[in-house]
Amino acid sequence: MRRIRQILQLHFEVHASARAIARELGVGRSTVQGYLARVTATDLVWPLPADMTNEMLEERLFPPASFKLGVRRYTEPDWASLVREMRRPGMSLMILWEEYQAVHPEGYGYSRFCELYRAFERRLSPTMRQTHVAGHKAFVDYSGKRVPIVDPVTGEVHLAEIFVAVLGASNLTYAEATWTQRLPDWIGAHVRMFRFYGAAPRLLVPDNLKSGVNKASFYDLEVNRTYGAMAAHYRVGVVPARSRKPKDKASVEAAVKFAQFYILGRLRNVTFFSLAECNTAITAAIERMNGREMRRLGVSRRQLFDAVERPAMQSLPDHDYEYADWHLARVGIDYHVEVAGFFYSVPHGLIREQVDTRATVRTVEVFHRGKLVAAHARRYGGPRHGTQPDHMPSAHRRYAEWSPERFQRQARAIGPNTEALIITVLAHRPHPEQGFRTCVGVLRLFRGIEAARAEAVCIYALEIGARSYQSVASILKHGLDRKASPQAADGTPIVHANIRGSGYFH
Repeated sequence: MRRIRQILQLHFEVHASARAIARELGVGRSTVQGYLARVTATDLVWPLPADMTNEMLEERLFPPASFKLGVRRYTEPDWASLVREMRRPGMSLMILWEEYQAVHPEGYGYSRFCELYRAFERRLSPTMRQTHVAGHKAFVDYSGKRVPIVDPVTGEVHLAEIFVAVLGASNLTYAEATWTQRLPDWIGAHVRMFRFYGAAPRLLVPDNLKSGVNKASFYDLEVNRTYGAMAAHYRVGVVPARSRKPKDKASVEAAVKFAQFYILGRLRNVTFFSLAECNTAITAAIERMNGREMRRLGVSRRQLFDAVERPAMQSLPDHDYEYADWHLARVGIDYHVEVAGFFYSVPHGLIREQVDTRATVRTVEVFHRGKLVAAHARRYGGPRHGTQPDHMPSAHRRYAEWSPERFQRQARAIGPNTEALIITVLAHRPHPEQGFRTCVGVLRLFRGIEAARAEAVCIYALEIGARSYQSVASILKHGLDRKASPQAADGTPIVHANIRGSGYFH
């Protein structure tokens, strides 16, 4: 603007020619002529008003191009429909421009076409401004707001979390309430989300929630094992949003905010007495939200999903993913592993080996070095041991190190009643190996105490039918044997020798 003011001064005060002004200021003659033409077109007079700033002069000489539809020179396409088309896989602005040129050959050139398209796209909501390929990504997260649910019996208020999922291209939104953000609720919400969409995207983009990501790192990402297994079941990848990169999850962040006021705002005066009741109301609100026409695009989320995104998504597997708990375990001396208080057999050759257990609602599976080595129906009651015959040794006495005879011999060294208790423990198991753990524990309890005291504890245990480690430990801890120890007439403890003659080990 300073140079333009010099040009005007030389032109109006000195009456210099354009050539002389160009030579004086070191600019092109056509440049000087162009500036003077703009001054003439704007009816500016010299000297310029004292209050005219450089910004005001620039606005007069170089007015911004108008973006109003009514003042554009050429026929324009339906920009909203082009935005929808850009969500289709493999689509580009070049293809859309070529189709526009085929109908309007006198229309805009490619660069101006792209400029106008971007200008329209900037006027969309922040959510729709994202460019996502149809069927490619689903963004998942928990809302920061929670919904209160009242216990109908006690009146206590519990706060439930709101899970929200958004597809990248169509913005079709799914939401539900779960009690927690822990792994079982997190996995269950995903399963129901896939069922709602009726298809699966190529990628899941979660926030760095601990239920989904064990280690958040750009280079060494570690996805939770159960979450990874669920993703593999649906053939989708997991690419968590980068920490402190809000643009990575802009779609779900905007959808979460929208869901908060659209769902929670409408339900703020409703009292819920169960999680199911709350989810019924959320489902109705989500259906209204997905069926509402988006102002700029002229279609609803559901219509955009059906037309653009659903055909590009993957089909679902034949059955839903079943949640499973994974744990590391070590095979015991009785070739059983413990899962939730019950014991399940594995091949006896894996004694003392480390294995992975996978427990679902119905089954317990055991893996050794990634290979399935045992599968059982899960137990919730009845006998604590589940033993498959083919997991057992060909002969129980084959392993001298751990055998019923060894435990009897160790117990006999303490006293006859201790031996009787050990025999009773083994005799009341379908297989003696299932009592090995209890025998080891009972004999360890008697280390460092007098044999007479151990015998008294065993007498009391036999009298009341106590055959577990916890029961014997409780008798010893609370001194119950000293309160009621039956004795013979000569003052010696009674020996329950009849158990030895049961013939169980013959």
